[in-house]
Amino acid sequence: MPSNSDSMNRLARRGLLKCAAASVICTATGFMPVRAQSAFGPYVCPPCGCSADGRDFAQPGRCPACGMTLEPRNPPFEPAVLAPAGGLFFTSGGIGHESARIGVHTYLPESFTPRSPILLVIPGDGRNGGEYRDAWIEAAEEHGVLVAAPTYAEDDYDFAAYQMGGVIRDLEVRNMPAGPDGELPAIVRLRDEDISFNPNPRPEGWLFRDFDRIFRLVAGAAGSERSSYDLFGHSAGGQILHRAVLFNPRSSADRIVAANAGQYTQPDLDLPLLFGMRDTGIDAASLAESFACRLTLLLGERDDNAEAGGTLLRTPELDRFGVYRLERGRFFYAAADERARALGADFNWSLEIVPGVGHDFRAMSLAAARLLYG
Repeated sequence: MPSNSDSMNRLARRGLLKCAAASVICTATGFMPVRAQSAFGPYVCPPCGCSADGRDFAQPGRCPACGMTLEPRNPPFEPAVLAPAGGLFFTSGGIGHESARIGVHTYLPESFTPRSPILLVIPGDGRNGGEYRDAWIEAAEEHGVLVAAPTYAEDDYDFAAYQMGGVIRDLEVRNMPAGPDGELPAIVRLRDEDISFNPNPRPEGWLFRDFDRIFRLVAGAAGSERSSYDLFGHSAGGQILHRAVLFNPRSSADRIVAANAGQYTQPDLDLPLLFGMRDTGIDAASLAESFACRLTLLLGERDDNAEAGGTLLRTPELDRFGVYRLERGRFFYAAADERARALGADFNWSLEIVPGVGHDFRAMSLAAARLLYG
């Protein structure tokens, strides 16, 4: 029987470059010139095979050979002072992942003040925090937003620990499809009985608890006075963030934008996991608190049956809630609205459709920036 690392974990490996132990590959997309600052260097290009691999640079910026974002050669661990412009530091994993290291890609804009917003950006299944951070640089400079994108290595955080937020454990998947090159297809079709797991009864070990801790680290190192922060997640990150609202509604997060998720946990206390919340310890009172959170479901108009981006899981049970991402997002929102009405709970969620956009994290980041700060 294949292990989780050989099966569902591969959902997060299609089309990726492997993360190095001390740095995470990030591509500069729309990257703005950064200010000279050598105190946090030397800087290097993440290993990509270009002619500048291994070369030291005194200042942050872009690699002159390939255009990738330069990162510190020796990223600090939980620094007392945050590097200006683009940076990277490491922090420890949460409970149950103490030996792991989480890379946090940051961008501290020149216009930042102690009262400026702070945004945590949760990447998709590529775990490419550098690229996701870079997609927010223009908005960061325009609005003074401090951006931090945590990056969870696949070897330490599989599908159960990342996409599912650690709500389940001991995940096993049988009959996982693969193409001739060993990579997953864009759509993974499984029987429900091919998936087995156990609920994780320890909320303190769920991934969602990391975000407040990372916020406090970033805010302290930047000299921020903020007591709350915003969250944006796309694809697998959107999965994580809607689950963060359902399973951890008392966090310090203020506004949460979950974009283009491919799979949802329904707000149904009678429906078992993977797709419901039975046996998770969540009750009706906690669910009412979740509905009071400021969650926006951000969906791409073209993220439907014609969209090939990302990896989409399909099973007969999962398809009851919609076949493609746009349909599933609409179903989830409608189910939550209905459930909140039944509970007599405040419902502060919203649904936004981005016209002309599919499964594109850069375009969705721009839409989220307008929504949050525009």
